[in-house]
Amino acid sequence: MIVGASVKKYRPRGGEMKYPIAIELGGDDTAWGVIVPDLPGCFSAADGGFDEAIEKAKEAMNLWIEFAIYCNEEIPAPSELKVMQQRKEFKGLHWVLVDPES
Repeated sequence: MIVGASVKKYRPRGGEMKYPIAIELGGDDTAWGVIVPDLPGCFSAADGGFDEAIEKAKEAMNLWIEFAIYCNEEIPAPSELKVMQQRKEFKGLHWVLVDPES
């Protein structure tokens, strides 16, 4: 975890900061939902499909991290994807690793 540092300075795992995000598929009448479990309260939604859902997640992640830095709060390191996939509350969701800076 880091406190009060630049996001760009924090690059675990060989220079990458890829967080697992859980995506609930949308449809004609529903938005695509996105949860970033490692960043409490960080979520997003998109109407335009999978790619837009990922882009909106990146925006939400960046805002979450920037605000945490501003507040001098800890930024959690990314969890392992396989650990998140095993959690019951995320059953049936689709997973992607996302670097908020990419």
